[in-house]
Parts: sequence; C-alpha cells; structure tokens
Amino acid sequence: MQRLLFPPLKALMGSPCLRPLVPRAAPRTQCGCSCGIRRPLRPGQYSTISEVALQSGRGTVSLPSKAAERVVGRWLLVCSGTVAGAVILGGVTRLTESGLSMVDWHLIKEMKPPTSQEEWETEFQKYQQFPEFKILNHDMTLPEFKFIWYMEYSHRMWGRLVGLAYVLPAAYFWRKGWLSRGMKGRVLALCGLVCFQGLLGWYMVKSGLEEKPDSHDIPRVSQYRLAAHLGSALVLYCASLWTSLSLLLPQHKLPETRQLLWLRRCAHGTAGLVFLTALSGAFVAGLDAGLVYNSFPKMGESWIPEDLFTFSPILRNVFENPTMVQFDHRILGITSVTAVTVLYFLSRRIPLPRRTKMAAVTLLALAYTQGSVLFNFIFIGDLDEGVTKIR
Repeated sequence: MQRLLFPPLKALMGSPCLRPLVPRAAPRTQCGCSCGIRRPLRPGQYSTISEVALQSGRGTVSLPSKAAERVVGRWLLVCSGTVAGAVILGGVTRLTESGLSMVDWHLIKEMKPPTSQEEWETEFQKYQQFPEFKILNHDMTLPEFKFIWYMEYSHRMWGRLVGLAYVLPAAYFWRKGWLSRGMKGRVLALCGLVCFQGLLGWYMVKSGLEEKPDSHDIPRVSQYRLAAHLGSALVLYCASLWTSLSLLLPQHKLPETRQLLWLRRCAHGTAGLVFLTALSGAFVAGLDAGLVYNSFPKMGESWIPEDLFTFSPILRNVFENPTMVQFDHRILGITSVTAVTVLYFLSRRIPLPRRTKMAAVTLLALAYTQGSVLFNFIFIGDLDEGVTKIR
C-alpha cells in the first residue's frame, strides 16, 4: 500500500506547479538513530501552508460563514421592511395631498422641524409662494398647514432612516469581511438604488412646484416621475427581499420537469404583470384618474368609454388621458388577478415544498383581498354619487 500511495504523492508535491506553495522544511540533523531532529526555524521560514497564509494575511476565508450569512440575510429582511413602510407612508402622503408642503430640500438642514411660531410662519410663507396654495389651498390656515407639513416631513425622515439602514450596516459588514464577492456587488447596487431613490423623490416633488401660467389645473407632480419613484422603490424592495431570502432559506433541488418549467415561466410573467399594474396605479394617482369613473365593471354607461382616444398623438392617451389610464389600470388589475389564480392552480398540480405552496396560497389571498378593497372603494364612490344626485 505504501508503494502505491507515497510515490505518486511525492511526485505531485515535487511538481513545478505546486513547488512554490510548499514551504521548505528545515534540514534534519543526524543524531545517530533512525529518527531525525528538526532544527529551529529561522525568521521568515514556516513549517506549514496555513502558517504562511496567516503570516501573509491571506488566511481569511473569502466566503462568509453560515452565521454571517444569516446576519446579512436578516439585515436585508429588515431593510426590505423599511422600504415597504416608506411605500405605505408615501401613499398616505399622496392621499392627504401633503407632498408639496415642503418646498425645498436639504439633506441635513431640514431634519430639524420648525419649533417657534416665527419659524412656522416663515415656512408657511414659503409655501404660499407656490401654485398649490394659490390655486387649491388659498384659504388654508396655519394649523392645517402644519398637518400636511408633518406628513411630508415624516415621509422624508423615514426615507433618511431607510438610507441609514442600508449604508451603515453595509459598511460594517464589508469591513468585517462578511460579504462575499458577489454579495458585495449586490449590496453596492442596493445602496446606490437607495441614494437614487432619494434624489428621484425630490425630482418628483420639484415637478409639482413649477409655475404653469397657461394651466389652471390643480397642481400635481408629474405622473411620469411619480411612476419612476414608485417603480424604483418596488425594485429596491423586491431585490432586498429576494437577496435576504436566498441567504436565510435553503434552496430546494427539484427535478426539472416540464410542469415545473411552465410554473416558473408563469411566476415570472405574473410578477411582471403585478409590477406593470402597480406602475399604472402610479399614473392613476398622478392624474387623479380614479375620480373619472366610479362604477364597475362598466365605466359609466358603457363597457368601453368613448373618450379613450381624445389626445393626439394616440400614444399620449396611454400616459396622459385620465380615462385611458383608468381603463388600462382596470384591465391590468383583472389580468393580474387572473394570472395569480392560474399560478395557484398550476402549483397544486406539482409536488412542491411546503413553503412554496404556502407562498402560492398567500399570493392568491392577497390578490383577491386587493381586488375586493378596490371594488369597495368604487362601490362607495358610486353610492356617494347616487346620494348626491338624489339630493
């Protein structure tokens, strides 16, 4: 057995490719017996490869440990939750029409809110110089202004909290060596997207502060910038959540069957539909298109409204015609719910892990909950309109 193992091992260790990696042992001194005594090693001379690596600083493991991966995964899971909170708070800010109450943007200076009566009056006077006050809120009082100001202030401060939640732990984990090479790229992209999101938010608000002498419409932010702001937030949320779950949950190895391939394609298509539906909702909010028709499933007295193509060129109607924007949002919403339903029934026909089946059931429940909430909003609006007509 020794003849079979040791000669090849000696030949391998003596090859020119591996010779630089193997340290030279100190020469033995003959003591007159069958064993040899190793001389003391001189400075700079090492007995094992691990000692060489540790001495040169290359002994750090390039990939993070499982414990470090769990810490990074939980961090990104918390970050995705903060992004979801920012989206919800932004929706509340939009519904309360508070987004244009703060008319300037300073990264550090505006973190301190007004405290004295004089500071509040100065802030209110700045707001009075812009179109929203002149056209829509010309009779607003100072206490009413404080309410919308604090709504926008909370949204901006939450955004700064989101940025700190990404950047500070990322710098710490990077320094500790807990991020692999691929994870470093992902974390850099997420932190860059957070910074871009903050700049895009101010770019959106700025569009609602511009003077438009030829227009007497209600001042509002650009629907294009609003959709970009929401879309980037959704991308940030999904990327953070996906990365965190890939670190926290073990990946199941499933056989690549034809049914599984169809399920995967359906899941990707459904995700794209839901994303487009959300973006179309941003256009609905930006144009106040939800107030055009408040009946369902018909829009007014017809299934297809007559004013879908009133703008020229025709492509403008998709993004700027409130009727077309609401019509598109309805079609996309119905299609998304249908796609989620198909995805659920496809998942029932394939042997899948328990957590995948739970995800399909949860997705189906959320889709129908969203649809029922929207239907209730439309029904309440239709009921209010009927009561107004009777009066």
